[in-house]
Amino acid sequence: MERYFGKVLIILGVLFITIGYILYKGIKFPIGKLPGDIFIKRENFVFYFPLVSSILISIILTIIFSLLWRR
Repeated sequence: MERYFGKVLIILGVLFITIGYILYKGIKFPIGKLPGDIFIKRENFVFYFPLVSSILISIILTIIFSLLWRR
């Protein structure tokens, strides 16, 4: 149990460092503005649904977690 918890803390630490570096450097990714994301803007109404961005993030996270927790 302790080894599992330690592994999770290390992964979260690396993840936070990576996100912090990306935010510090101002690196921008096109996530949220991909073709297939639904964006409707009217006079008094704005609707945004990141459909393709959500699918892409889901696929990336699935690959990462399947590699990390492979037994």
